[in-house]
Amino acid sequence: MNVGDTLPPLEIPVTRTLIVAGAIASRDYQDVHHDAVLAREKGSPDIFMNILTTNGLVGRYVTDHLGPRAVLRKVAIRLGAPNRPGDTMTLTGTVTAVAATTALGTTVEIRVVGVNGLGHHVSGTVTAEVPA
Repeated sequence: MNVGDTLPPLEIPVTRTLIVAGAIASRDYQDVHHDAVLAREKGSPDIFMNILTTNGLVGRYVTDHLGPRAVLRKVAIRLGAPNRPGDTMTLTGTVTAVAATTALGTTVEIRVVGVNGLGHHVSGTVTAEVPA
């Protein structure tokens, strides 16, 4: 793995089920993540994905590429346009740093961007350790 390497894109269909299941799994019971009527009353056209679900999807994207033994050491993301039902989020990644390999493994930093039909949904960096 070298600085500048890119990860293959991952397309994630944003379904109502994914949004609600992610909110429930992360114990985020805010109505905007499961109740379309209340989301509309609060100014959103529909429910939208919470940051914890996005965080999990970003982590999955990186570990899918690095392998099941990779350990996420830091995930620093920022949200932009909401993920709503019926859209698709496409995640892409670029290796921005690679630390020297030690007996424990190699530490890599990957810049991740997720876009949907509205624009950039998520951007940030993931630092992971890949065991030797």
